[in-house]
Amino acid sequence: MSGHSKWANIKHKKAAKDAKRGKTFTRIAKELTIAAREGGGDPDGNPRLRLAVLNARAENMPNENIERAIKKGTGEIEGVTYEEIMYEGYAPLGVAMIIEVVTDNKNRTLSEVRSQLSKLGGNLAEAGAVAWNFNRKGVILVKTDGKSEDDLLEHVLESDAEDMEFDEESTRIITAYDSLNAVNQYFEKNGFKVIEIKLEFIPQSLINISNINDAKKVLRVIEHFEDHDDVQNVFANFDIDEEIMNQIEKES
Repeated sequence: MSGHSKWANIKHKKAAKDAKRGKTFTRIAKELTIAAREGGGDPDGNPRLRLAVLNARAENMPNENIERAIKKGTGEIEGVTYEEIMYEGYAPLGVAMIIEVVTDNKNRTLSEVRSQLSKLGGNLAEAGAVAWNFNRKGVILVKTDGKSEDDLLEHVLESDAEDMEFDEESTRIITAYDSLNAVNQYFEKNGFKVIEIKLEFIPQSLINISNINDAKKVLRVIEHFEDHDDVQNVFANFDIDEEIMNQIEKES
């Protein structure tokens, strides 16, 4: 199991802290609003909105919050006009990053991303500079519930998912972009607790990090942008040795 996979599960454990300060709800609300604006307010006819609603419910977001965010997107009630932007750049050690943002002021956000990335030892890149190394995939996070890696692998094969990243607490199921809904339905019908469903940029090749200080430098950048108010998602092509990842987790 790669350190990057391990980090994905550590991030999930930290999500409860994000929810307490409202950050998770804010991110989901933005996604609901944009999805409704782009494809209409009916989840049955809008796959992106349906995915956002599923994630909102998985986080126990109140129904009135969900409905309000959707109505902002359809224009039934007034709301902020958001714009989606994808930035590409590099963290220390040449680690490639994709930073997805939703902002009501793109000039402010661009300035902040550029300056903060530079301060943390990275730099912003031109569009297309790193995106070629990533594939868009569906990712379903399920509770492992004591199942073995072999048990999960059988379900992955049966569901026509492409891959998995096993963890004793929660396992990431990776699917083709177009198969996300069908694979999610399979795991729900087979009794799995689905924690999160999302689209991710999965790197085709990884930079291995075997030094703890280097690992901390890269993770500091990732964490910084994950905590930024305008950032929805951060993807990067690093792989940290599991022993180092465990040590970092103990220190956090």
